[in-house]
This record gives sequence, structure tokens and C-alpha cells, in this order.
Amino acid sequence: MVDKNRVDGSAKNIGGKVKEGIGNVTGDSKMQTEGKADQAEGKIQNTIGGIKDSVKDAFKKD
Repeated sequence: MVDKNRVDGSAKNIGGKVKEGIGNVTGDSKMQTEGKADQAEGKIQNTIGGIKDSVKDAFKKD
């Protein structure tokens, strides 16, 4: 089972890419910046989920 943070982080990262793309097309620098921030947050959240998964896997092997 994959940690919920990985799923949520990936979704936030994708949403941020979409938001940044829309900002690029429309010339909205605020939306571009928000999209980049969402991507960074999503990557961090995904990483946290990956760490949790690794810890769970390590304890299951014992």
C-alpha cells in the first residue's frame, strides 16, 4: 500500500504544472508562481510519503 502523502503529493505536483502552464499561456505571473510553489510542495509531500513507505517496508522485513 502506497502512503497517502505520495498520492496527494503527486496530484499537487501535477496540478501545479497545469497551473503554471495556464499562467504561462495567459501571462499571469502570479498563477505561474503559485504553480511552481504547488509543484515544490507536492514534491516534498511525495518525498515524505516515500520515506514513510521505506520505513514501513524496513519494519515488515524484520
